Amino acid sequence: MGRIFDPAQKAKAQLRLAEQRARARAEAAAVAAGVAETVALSAARGAEFETPPAAGGARAVPYRRQTGLDWLARKGRIGARQKAAGERYGALFRRAGREGALRSTLDVRPGGGPAGPGGREEVLLMAAEGSAQAAARLSALRGLLGDQPQLVAACDLICGRELTPREAARGERAVIELEAVLGVALDLLAGEGG
Repeated sequence: MGRIFDPAQKAKAQLRLAEQRARARAEAAAVAAGVAETVALSAARGAEFETPPAAGGARAVPYRRQTGLDWLARKGRIGARQKAAGERYGALFRRAGREGALRSTLDVRPGGGPAGPGGREEVLLMAAEGSAQAAARLSALRGLLGDQPQLVAACDLICGRELTPREAARGERAVIELEAVLGVALDLLAGEGG
C-alpha cells in the first residue's frame, strides 16, 4: 500500500527538521565559544595548548593541553633523558597521591562481594599496596634530590602536577628560576637511571 504525502505534513516535517538543525548549530556554537573562553583563560594563567590544525570544513579537533614536561621538551629546554626521568617522577607522584582515596572502607562490604582472588577487598588492597610502593619509590627519588625543598617542589609542580612553568610560577624571573632548578633536579634524576 502506497503512502500518500500531504503537502502540509511534508512542510511541517521540513520545518521541524530545519528548527532542529538550527538548534544544533546554535548549541555547537555555544559549546565552541565556551571552549574558546576556557582555553583563553587557561592560557592567560600560563597553560600551553596544542592548537588544532585548521581543517577546512572538517570536524573540529579538540585542544590538547600540554604538560610542563612536553612544553619544555618541545622548546628544547630539556633533553629526552631529562623528560623520561621527569615522567617517571610524575607517574610515581600521581600514583602515591591516590593513597588517601583508598583509606575509606565504605565500598568494602564483608560478605557482599565475591570471595577469594579478584574480590573487591583484594582489589583495594592491591591498589593501596601499589600506592605505598609508589610513595616509597618517590621518597627514594626525593632522597636523590637531597630532599632539597626547591628541587622537590619544582619536580612536584612540573612533573607531578603537570603544570607549565608559567602556571607554577608568577613573573618572568620566577619562571626562569623554576626552569633552572627543574633542570638541575632532572639531571640528578636522569643520572639515577630510573
